Amino acid sequence: MTNDYPLIADHGLIGDMQTSALVSTDGCVDWFCAPRFDSPSIFGCLLDAERGGHFRIRPTARVVTSKQLYLPETAVLITRFLTDAGVGEIIDFMPVPESTVATDNHRLIRVVRCVRGEMTFTVDIAPRFDYGREAFRTRIGEDGVVFEGPRTAISVCLISEPDDERLARTWVDDAGDAHAELRLAAGQMRGLYLETGQPGPIRRVPVDEVWRLFHDTVRFWTTWVNRSTYTGRWRETLHRSAITLKLMTYAPTGALVAAPTAALPEQIGGERNWDYRYTWVRDASFSVYSLLGLGFTDEAAALGRWLRDRVDEGSGKNGSGPLNIMYRVDGSSDLSEEILPHWSGYRGSAPVRIGNGAAGQLQLDIYGEALDSIWFADQHGLAIGHQGWEKICDLLDWVTVNWDQPEEGIWETRGGRQDFTYGRLMSWLALDRGIRLAAERGRPGSVERWRVERDAAYHQIMTRGWSPERGAFRQHYGTEVLDSALLRMPTVGFIAPSDPMWISTLAAMDAELVTDSLVYRYDPAASPDGLQGSEGTFSLCTFAYVSALARAGQLDKAQVTFQKMLTYANHLGLYSEEIGLTGEQLGNFPQAFTHLALIDAGIALNTELDRRPGRR
Repeated sequence: MTNDYPLIADHGLIGDMQTSALVSTDGCVDWFCAPRFDSPSIFGCLLDAERGGHFRIRPTARVVTSKQLYLPETAVLITRFLTDAGVGEIIDFMPVPESTVATDNHRLIRVVRCVRGEMTFTVDIAPRFDYGREAFRTRIGEDGVVFEGPRTAISVCLISEPDDERLARTWVDDAGDAHAELRLAAGQMRGLYLETGQPGPIRRVPVDEVWRLFHDTVRFWTTWVNRSTYTGRWRETLHRSAITLKLMTYAPTGALVAAPTAALPEQIGGERNWDYRYTWVRDASFSVYSLLGLGFTDEAAALGRWLRDRVDEGSGKNGSGPLNIMYRVDGSSDLSEEILPHWSGYRGSAPVRIGNGAAGQLQLDIYGEALDSIWFADQHGLAIGHQGWEKICDLLDWVTVNWDQPEEGIWETRGGRQDFTYGRLMSWLALDRGIRLAAERGRPGSVERWRVERDAAYHQIMTRGWSPERGAFRQHYGTEVLDSALLRMPTVGFIAPSDPMWISTLAAMDAELVTDSLVYRYDPAASPDGLQGSEGTFSLCTFAYVSALARAGQLDKAQVTFQKMLTYANHLGLYSEEIGLTGEQLGNFPQAFTHLALIDAGIALNTELDRRPGRR
């Protein structure tokens, strides 16, 4: 079974800012949902090699070396194949719609060409609509094929000129899957133009139309990247992370999905397999910082508006407060979790979950993260209107009454509520930023009440959150376990980065949670989280560790840690959620939170290096 699945890291991501696709280094589209990130799958063999469906183009040669790259400063992916007979390549991209209005029609274009010698490709198109639960019928024509089910349809049309020699042999098998064999010599090009949302019409797509779409797509991405104002170290790396975040942004609302995938395991064969195709308030909040740090003000403003809309709605349910911890990309909050029993999971990692049962949890940290990003955006000219301020006051009044209670915490544990120190820290932050906004903008509110509760949260963290035995701040009040979420304490201004209590905490984390620069979020064996199995190091925690080291003045250590962490990226500079024992990427891929933390770490480290006397 293992041999049927590529490594999680062996993928590139393409998209059009309403949905996206993963393309493996062997030329297979093995994850594609439409019309949105959180829609049912069309191709999903990444989660079940036999029943998931795929769109594969690869050479017929027995010995093939493949390489993958992005066209610089774009999301145009090139997969190259080297054989004894020649060199070929596939250019994959998704044209970005001119309008940001949600649409069912999305295009995935695959240009196939031979650049040296000769090469024969096999093409297999095997959709499995709605995670393989929706039947379809297939209609093949001279210039393409249509797959149509009761609710879903795609068409795949041939890219060539009308007078081009017919180079492919095509057929449909008993399952309704389409196949072709394509022989190309140096300089020859063909391709396939997939469109979702309608059953045809089948047409031959002219080559010049495809190249126009290609150049438009390249121009879109290069123009966008060139809006960045960042000129510091690791610019290309930070920009690749920014492009990745842009690919995971749902343009109609500005929402950012945590990852474009579902159910990729945190441990091979384990049960920690979650659906990340939704927008967490936490991720959206952090995004405002990262995007503004690079100069992408429009995207930061869109995320800020999305956050404010959620605050305005106050749509929390099941006792989770005025905010849910996550939403669908359109802002709705129905994320009912279900298991797909007919899918085996990536390398046998079951269950395969869609939806997310953590959506109704109480996680107090989201209020601090949301208010901090709103305050930060306000400092950068994204002002708050009167009605928005009234809703913020309602949220702050809720925090004053509800901050001092057990909760599930940032890591969405399923082992029961605890008095998490990080949740208290973020409650302090929410109240502090509300007080600042009121003072700086002359806004009315229950400021004195907010101040009393903010100070109470501060004193509680300093007494009950501090462990004299460990000489460190602890995960929650009933344990001696450490938590890397607390690496943000100096970042938000709760404690000075040079404070002896913080230096001691950083040293304790280094001893317990850090292994060769990689950082665990906590020790689940010492602090049971209600789930079976273990997990790898969390990449976002490693980048947060870099930021903490830099702010604490440990610049040499921070720089080495950052450079080491960059070696764990895949061949395209992408990261999943975790790094396994052997350096394998684990969890959903690519993960927005990791790329946000990379940007923050790079900017923080660059800033501190510039400040160092005799800097280099």
